[in-house]
Amino acid sequence: MSLTPPPISLSTSDERRQWIRERFPCLADCEACGLCKIYHGRDVEDVYADYIAGTRSFEEIREEFRRL
Repeated sequence: MSLTPPPISLSTSDERRQWIRERFPCLADCEACGLCKIYHGRDVEDVYADYIAGTRSFEEIREEFRRL
């Protein structure tokens, strides 16, 4: 799996959703993983819904959460 998100212009929403699922899997161990803390308990697919839909870039959303 690539560490770089698929560009919106070259991918489908299903491909972007699959990349998010593979890149940010729930390990069911929040203390060890840290994703829940980073994304304030929100499901990662919900966090990146605009990227999956193709309306905002992955980077834009990532930066938004880094500032919180």
